[in-house]
Amino acid sequence: MFEYTFQWKQALARLPQMLEGAVVTMEVALLSMGIGILLAVLLTLLRLSGARPLQAIATTWVEIARNTPALFQIYMAHFGIASFGLHLSPFVSLLIGITFNNAGYLAENFRGALKAIPETQTRAARSLGMTPLQAFRHVVLPQMLRISFLPMTNQMVWAVLMTSLGVTVGMNIDLYGVTQDLNALTFRTFELFALAAVIFYLITKVITLAARLCAQRLFRY
Repeated sequence: MFEYTFQWKQALARLPQMLEGAVVTMEVALLSMGIGILLAVLLTLLRLSGARPLQAIATTWVEIARNTPALFQIYMAHFGIASFGLHLSPFVSLLIGITFNNAGYLAENFRGALKAIPETQTRAARSLGMTPLQAFRHVVLPQMLRISFLPMTNQMVWAVLMTSLGVTVGMNIDLYGVTQDLNALTFRTFELFALAAVIFYLITKVITLAARLCAQRLFRY
């Protein structure tokens, strides 16, 4: 017989604490995306450089990020680095792991975007007297980011969801970690995690909607 008694009031009473955790979740996701984009641009430049050692470094990063579990990358940031005597907080370990993952995926997206940009764009910029770096910065980079905008939105959503892995390294101040602690105190598993799922869903839908609105305004032509 189904004898579970729902107690939604008890779960909703914990909503402010969960929303505070959601703010931390967004902080981790936004930081990991911002740093990840910068690293991805750098990795893309390294892969395009003529120096084989630099290409090897960038390719290795991308291959590890795309072909190993995100949980493994977070574990390496927390437990792996600790083996060398450097102990990081769960927040920093989670941020490093997600950033590493984001940079790898975004670098591959940027590489694909670059292939969609005609080489004549660079030649035209160079014919105007721009240096290779200026041509990349003022002509190629804006187009690359434009083509990659929607994939970056998907990666942002993925970054938000990946923050839930932080609980495996002791992260208890984000949405999932707070929910886990509240569940241990109240034993209202279904109500609390259902509420957390709704919050995650709303966050991702807001991100998707905001990205679509930005795309409509930024990319009208």
